[in-house]
Amino acid sequence: MTNQTRAASVQELESTFQQELATDRWAAAESAYALASRYREQGDWEKSREWVKQCLQLLEGFPADTMEQVATTRTSVGGVALPNYLHEGVVRERFGELA
Repeated sequence: MTNQTRAASVQELESTFQQELATDRWAAAESAYALASRYREQGDWEKSREWVKQCLQLLEGFPADTMEQVATTRTSVGGVALPNYLHEGVVRERFGELA
């Protein structure tokens, strides 16, 4: 698993995502958000859009009725700061037309 505060490469983040997908879908959603952010920073809009969609698909499987249900479990993933709360509205707001 990558260090949560250092800037991980996208390859490291993708590897972490694959591991989390099998064991912790919420962590995988957080990692997908980080990947979408990282690719957007690099100007790779297509890859960013793919990871936004992956994040949104994962979030569909979780309840989002209370703040506790959408609170992120980490402050950052691979050097990418996470929002305090992760749900469809936040993702769509942060990524705009990429969402």
